[in-house]
Amino acid sequence: MPKFGLIGKNISYSFSRSYFKNKFEKENIIDCTYVNFDIDTIEAFNTSVKKTPHLKGINVTIPYKESIIPLLDKLSKKAKAIGAVNTIRITKKGKFVGYNTDCYGFSKSLKPHLLPEHQKALILGTGGASKAIAFSLQELGIKYAFVSRNLKTGVTYSYDSLTPSVIKKHGLIINCTPLGTHPNINTAPDIPYEAITKKHLLFDLIYNPEESLFLSQGKKRGAKTVNGLRMLELQAEKAWKIWNR
Repeated sequence: MPKFGLIGKNISYSFSRSYFKNKFEKENIIDCTYVNFDIDTIEAFNTSVKKTPHLKGINVTIPYKESIIPLLDKLSKKAKAIGAVNTIRITKKGKFVGYNTDCYGFSKSLKPHLLPEHQKALILGTGGASKAIAFSLQELGIKYAFVSRNLKTGVTYSYDSLTPSVIKKHGLIINCTPLGTHPNINTAPDIPYEAITKKHLLFDLIYNPEESLFLSQGKKRGAKTVNGLRMLELQAEKAWKIWNR
């Protein structure tokens, strides 16, 4: 029986397992299973995950989207350009090939909400997901700047250096950090929310809770808000196609 799964750390809350379980039931796919590989270190990918019988496809989440790359046999062009992997296909010859479907899910879920005032973006966070977001924005012709706790190569602003005028100049703000995810729902990125207006679009990769503190702070000030659920559904379906080529 073909097996699929998700690699990550502390992923009992995961969207993927319940999504695919429901998909299998709804579409009467009776010969597949989907499991969580909750691993403490990426080394466990080689020592245990790879040895799972009948493994056909894997999703990858925090914190392994970048560290998994050296352990794979091959990368798609897009995954290589992004520098992060969230989907792995196991070929008939047993090769592990990395893909990125985050960029697809993000672009497709963002496009319907874009207006002319959303041509400059702030990306909050610099992890694996943020790399796919930056790649997507580039493809959409939207200029972006990274925000992180510390200034480093490629980071334009630290949270300390974010001023209301910086917020006003960037109509699109994307949260790629895990801040605000269930159960720690009372946290949010530390930005000057008072500068957000009804012209802003706030996008949060978080989907649980449905409305994070980051989004509710934006909504309070009239901003358009989008959570990460549609993005996840789209990237999950894209992963399914990749696994079943």
